[in-house]
Amino acid sequence: MLFWLATEPEDGFVSLWRFDGQRSERLNTGDSIRSRLNGYGGGAYAVTSEFVCWVSEEQCLWSMNLKSGQRQLLVRDPDSTWGGLTPDPLRMRWIAVREKRGEQDLVAVDFFGRLTVLDDQFDFYGAPAVCQDGQQIAWTGWFSPHMPWDQSWVCLAEFESSGQPVNVAKAEPPGGGSVQQPQFVAQSLWVVSDHGNWWQPYRVVRQDGKLHWLPALSSSTDHANAPWQLAEKHACPLPGGGWARVRYRQGIGELWLEQKGEIRQVASAYTDFRDLVVSGDDLYCVARRPDLSDTILRLNLLAGQQAQPLFSAPVPLGGKSCVWPESIVLPSGGEHPHALQGFLYLPEHPVEKPPLILIAHGGPTSAAYATFNPQAQFWCQRGFAVAEVNYTGSTGFGREFRQALAGQWGETDVADMFRMKAALSDAGLVDPNRVFIQGRSSGGYTALMSAIQPEQRLSGLASLYGVTDPLTLKAATHRFESGYLDWLLGEPGPKGHRWQTRTPARLARQIACPSLFFQGGRDRVVVPEQTLSMVKALKETGQQAELVWFDEEEHGFRTLESQVKVLDTLWRFYSSLASRRR
Repeated sequence: MLFWLATEPEDGFVSLWRFDGQRSERLNTGDSIRSRLNGYGGGAYAVTSEFVCWVSEEQCLWSMNLKSGQRQLLVRDPDSTWGGLTPDPLRMRWIAVREKRGEQDLVAVDFFGRLTVLDDQFDFYGAPAVCQDGQQIAWTGWFSPHMPWDQSWVCLAEFESSGQPVNVAKAEPPGGGSVQQPQFVAQSLWVVSDHGNWWQPYRVVRQDGKLHWLPALSSSTDHANAPWQLAEKHACPLPGGGWARVRYRQGIGELWLEQKGEIRQVASAYTDFRDLVVSGDDLYCVARRPDLSDTILRLNLLAGQQAQPLFSAPVPLGGKSCVWPESIVLPSGGEHPHALQGFLYLPEHPVEKPPLILIAHGGPTSAAYATFNPQAQFWCQRGFAVAEVNYTGSTGFGREFRQALAGQWGETDVADMFRMKAALSDAGLVDPNRVFIQGRSSGGYTALMSAIQPEQRLSGLASLYGVTDPLTLKAATHRFESGYLDWLLGEPGPKGHRWQTRTPARLARQIACPSLFFQGGRDRVVVPEQTLSMVKALKETGQQAELVWFDEEEHGFRTLESQVKVLDTLWRFYSSLASRRR
């Protein structure tokens, strides 16, 4: 039986579906499903052969008997958020990460809603894993001010008769680093760690009371992304031995099978893969590519690994062809210690050099991928080129590249945006006099800091719920990222002087191009005051600044109505400025 979540485009409602090999059906969960843990969620549901458990939009824990369809409320606690749900069928309970009043712990909730704390030693927890025979449990954790991709630990324990973990062995990756995605194969624990620069698979064994790390392979590619969400899964064991694993090479995801001593790539028509799982002789995953929406893909492991798309929503291109992105790689050398990669979307049959929209992805410890991007298609259909830049600090290019952003946010990422602009302009692919920059969340900060550079001229900028004042955001943002800004910018210095020199709200007078802002009134990650203060500062200096406000939206706009309004407003903004010639 296969389960997955699907989001309704009109209102953002998240529903749970199942597939029995012949037909699919949507389960009646009542409320939308959503984990709010850490602000980004993950692991919002878990299943056994008879039951499913999920986190509702209101952060209640529910379960359902899969045979009868009867729902049962397990926990209603307005002070708690949940994520990383994992079944423990031997003890008829669910294991989850809970946050309550600013503290996280690892808990078990039985089928009657009774709760037991299993561990509370870390500030934050990743999704746990329970051994198939129910005798062992593993989890990851980390301490503030670190993020899970900076420094984290793995724990391995046995269950005693009461269901509590005992003989707990805790280990940091050798030499430091991060660890994620624990899972068991028989009695063996496997994880993904970046302590060798790349996120690689390791088998972790207990010996003499300590944990030892045994590498499974050596490859200069990441086998995972930065774990913003709990319960991500980029690998799974195959029946009869072997593994299915995802690798990232220059921003492109690849699916590889390791069987009987052979390693081969499969489903090469797709460019990203998530949530790998095996059922019977079939491998399932969420697969992505530039001309398709997210697709449930099935590969039969006995029939030549032919990829069969099972479920995918139609692509809204209005009958026009899809523009496939080109991967652009600028080599390292000279003043550039690292290569720089990005994805370029060019309009078909342009009559002149197109204006360029530079996109800074959010995170900033995230990445742009070669997947279906309706916004890029929208702009290409209207004669614009789009470049998504995987600037220094992006995930998928090794730990060294990712960590190179430490203390340099607002500088190295900005330099990379203009490095890509210069390369595309020098190649004659875009009009260097009509360049816009746009970003969401942290990408909005990169866009604003780019517009401050006196030697660079931009035609306009757009910030979607972007960071504008790191010092005030540090005091107001949610707990998960409360120490992130110190890593990104370095210590604030006396009276925050160091941060003030990289604070767009204090440098508003230096922004010489028109600006457009979008903000949700219920955003708890980048709080609304960030955008409001920036717009106020720009207007006080006589700059052109426009604000589009969404009362009910949070961090990321979920409803179709809001998304349409964003594109319509951006089109009016960019097209009017692109028509001006300098």
